[in-house]
Amino acid sequence: MRALSHLFYQRRTLTLLLILTPPLLWFGVVYLGSLLTLLSQSVFVFDDMSMSVVPELTTDNFRNLLVPANLDIVLRTLGMAIAVTLGAVVIGFPMAYYMAHHASRAEKGFFYVGVMLPMWASYIVKAYAWTVLLAQGGVIYWVLDALGLQGALQAVLAVPVIGGDTLATSNLGRFVVFTYIWLPFMILPIQAAIERVPANLLLASADLGAGPWKTFRRVLWPLAFPGVVAGSIFTFSLTLGDYIIPQLVGPSGLYIGSMVYTMQGTIGNLPMAAAFTCVPIVLITVYLSIARRLGAFNAL
Repeated sequence: MRALSHLFYQRRTLTLLLILTPPLLWFGVVYLGSLLTLLSQSVFVFDDMSMSVVPELTTDNFRNLLVPANLDIVLRTLGMAIAVTLGAVVIGFPMAYYMAHHASRAEKGFFYVGVMLPMWASYIVKAYAWTVLLAQGGVIYWVLDALGLQGALQAVLAVPVIGGDTLATSNLGRFVVFTYIWLPFMILPIQAAIERVPANLLLASADLGAGPWKTFRRVLWPLAFPGVVAGSIFTFSLTLGDYIIPQLVGPSGLYIGSMVYTMQGTIGNLPMAAAFTCVPIVLITVYLSIARRLGAFNAL
């Protein structure tokens, strides 16, 4: 054992290789292997008669993504992912700023628990709980009625695209649930990024005559932007792939995740499901490329 320990001490590269081999094998074989196996199905043919996959190369699955019905699914999912990301930034940035610069030690601990506590509950439980909260006659309707805001709610629900018969069957309700579920993934990276911004820079900006808005736009936002990008990666990608919330809340209409589930689990059309799986991968790759060009990862 002493000789073996001496050997590992002298050969650091061998030690590092032995340590990294198990997780790299797991990542390469189980994760990437299964993903590549799925994606390889996207160039195969699905026989509608026998309901089986025929190993013949084709590009029809990707061309079918441009069919109006399928393109509508992609655009619907992309629009919701962008809206949820922007909503999470608008809600999460002020909370993260207060946690980083104004909260006392006790308040910061309270905020950390408040942000993390929903993540300790089951995702399914939270999604079903929101169906009850948003239902007509539920808690939200009761609160709005007590505040005399029922008319305002009906006016919002009458707006095309975002509205619906009730909150539970509207895109607005779906947006609220998505934002609630993924908000912690936005707050924590922004809060960490803001804490790395020296308070002296904000004070210096005020001393030089810059107002709060100019200080935010010229100093705080550029320095905290890497945290915003890090959080948006989670909110954007998780919304793109989700298939449970679109089935529970909101109007009828498939999302990319639910389309993959339907094609693979219900119909058995694995090639088309694999083609739809490529869409979030491409969108996330493009998004990360743009963020990298903007220098968002330099301070991460």
